[in-house]
Amino acid sequence: MTNREDYLYWKLIHSLFIDGYRILNISEDQTEIWLENFSHRKLPIIRIKRKDIDWANWIKQDIKRTCMNGEMIRKRFLKRNLTCLNIYISTYPPVDSYQDLFTRSFQIDKTKTVVRNILFTGRHLMDSIFQITNLYGKDLFGSIKQEYDLYEVDLIRRDCLALFHGAEKKEKQLLNRTNPFFTYLFLSIQLLVFFLMELAGGSLNPNVLISFGAKSNEYIIEGEWWRFITPMFIHIGFIHLLFNSLALYYLGSMVERIYGKARFFIIYLLAGFLGTVSSFIFNYHISAGASGAIFGLFGALLYFGLVHKRTFFRTIGVNIIGLIVINLVLGFVIPGIDNAGHIGGLIGGFLAAGIVHLPQNQSSHQRLMFIVITLLLITGCLYYGYTYPKLLY
Repeated sequence: MTNREDYLYWKLIHSLFIDGYRILNISEDQTEIWLENFSHRKLPIIRIKRKDIDWANWIKQDIKRTCMNGEMIRKRFLKRNLTCLNIYISTYPPVDSYQDLFTRSFQIDKTKTVVRNILFTGRHLMDSIFQITNLYGKDLFGSIKQEYDLYEVDLIRRDCLALFHGAEKKEKQLLNRTNPFFTYLFLSIQLLVFFLMELAGGSLNPNVLISFGAKSNEYIIEGEWWRFITPMFIHIGFIHLLFNSLALYYLGSMVERIYGKARFFIIYLLAGFLGTVSSFIFNYHISAGASGAIFGLFGALLYFGLVHKRTFFRTIGVNIIGLIVINLVLGFVIPGIDNAGHIGGLIGGFLAAGIVHLPQNQSSHQRLMFIVITLLLITGCLYYGYTYPKLLY
C-alpha cells in the first residue's frame, strides 16, 4: 500500500489551513473535514472526504447529504448563496459509471447551496490536481511522490492537528480573557436598589421611582442630569427586574470575558447613558431599567463580530443576531416598552466597544473616529432635548 491518498488528504488540508481556511467540523475518525474561508469568494466552503469508494450510488447519496449540510452552513453564516467544493480522495474509482457526477454542479430544490465535486483517484490523480489548481488559483500540493511511508503520513497529520488545536486555543482565549467582576457588581446594585424601593413604597409607585432617580424629562430639564445614569439601576416591578437580571447575568458575563473588566465597565455605563438619552428624546413618560445598557451589550457583541467575523459566526453570532431582532420586534409590537432606550443602548454599546476596542487589537485612528462620532451624537441629542423641551413632556 502506497499511502499516497492518505498523504494527499492531509497535505491538502494542511495547505488550505495555512492559506487561511479554518476548521468547521472534523469527524471522529478524521476521514472527513469541513473548512471555511469566506474571504475566498470562489470557494468559501471546502469539504474533503477520504474514503475508498466502491459504488457510484454511494457518491450520489453523499452528495445529497453534502448539499444539505452546506445549506445549514449557509444559514448559519447568514449568506444569500453558497458554493461548496466537495472533494473525494479514493485509492480506486467506483466500479460502475460515475463520471457524470463530476462534470456538473448539484443543488437540491429550494436551497441556495451549490456543490461542485472533484474525485482524486488512481491514474486520474494528476488531472484532478490540475483541476483544483486551476479552480483554486494556486498549487496546494507541490511535488507528489508515488509512495509515502506511514511516518510521512503521520507527521503531516500531527502537524495538521497541532495547527487545529492552536487555532482552537486562540479562539477560546478571545472569548474568555478574564472572569466577570462588574457584571456581578451591577447585578448586586440593581437587586439592592429594588429591595430598597420595595421598602420605600414599591417599585410600581411613580413617586418612589422619581425619588430613586428614574428618568423624568421634566426633572432632567430642570437640571437633574444624574437621571441619565441612575435609571439603569432601577426596575419597575419584579418581572422587569427578573428578566433584566437574567439578561445581565448571561450577556454581561459573556461581554466582560471578551473585553475585560475596565472595558466592560465603560461599555455598560456609556450604553446605559445613551439609552437614557434616546429615551429622553423619544419617550415622554417616566422610564427606568437596565434594558438600554443590556442592549449595549448586544452592540458590543456585534462589534466583536465585526472584528472577528469567523469566531463570531462559528460560536454566538446567529443566536445574538436572532435575539436582537426578536427583542426589537417585541419592543415595537408590545405597548409600554421603551424601544427608543433599547435602540439608543444598542448604538451606544457598539460605539463604546469601538472606543475601548478589543484587547491586543487596537487602532488609534479607529478609536478616534468612534470617539468623535459618539461625542457628536451625544452633543446633538442633548442639544435637541434641552432646546425643545416642550416636545418632551
